[in-house]
Amino acid sequence: MDRAWSVSGPPGLCVIYSRLGLFGDPFDLVVAGINPGMNVGRSVYHSGTVGAALTARNGKITGIAVSQAVTGWGIEGQGADEVLVNQRWSTAATVAHAVVAGVLASPPATPSVLNVNVPNLEMREIQGWRHTVTGSAPPRSLTTAGLVPKEGHAGTYRVEMDWGEAGDLPPETDGGAVMAGYVSLSWLNRLHEEPPPEGDPAADGLARLLG
Repeated sequence: MDRAWSVSGPPGLCVIYSRLGLFGDPFDLVVAGINPGMNVGRSVYHSGTVGAALTARNGKITGIAVSQAVTGWGIEGQGADEVLVNQRWSTAATVAHAVVAGVLASPPATPSVLNVNVPNLEMREIQGWRHTVTGSAPPRSLTTAGLVPKEGHAGTYRVEMDWGEAGDLPPETDGGAVMAGYVSLSWLNRLHEEPPPEGDPAADGLARLLG
């Protein structure tokens, strides 16, 4: 790679800029990550890394999001600087290389989103890989959150969180696979509407306003 760019913005904005041609020729694939901290279960909704892959698909390009567990934190928790010294980045990079090579060799028939989650283990310790579903329960429940004043910075705080105890997750889920030492591959579908609730209160409010 002859040139790299840095954008002060969310990952999805990087993809939009690239699609608009700010950084040169068109591209065939978006790969986002490696994110420190897994994007599994409910955290998929909030992930900037997955968001970049979703933005790619909106532009008719396949996107791959790659994230890695952070040892000592909940799988949904994002890693702080002090814990990142224990990251086996080379494992996630090796997995990402294999996944990307496979997708480039045989791209999906339609633009798709692949969410890849990698355990924080040495490559020799990885148990294998699984196709997984996105879990509905978090690996750890956020039990408390509090504001802790920053010494010497009046009126500013850091957030202290307690992630609680780890739970048992079904092996077919993304988080369950990672907790068991497997690489998780989840192909994500699109968001779809659902039927409105009975007696839709939003519709009632608009009916009173607009008739």
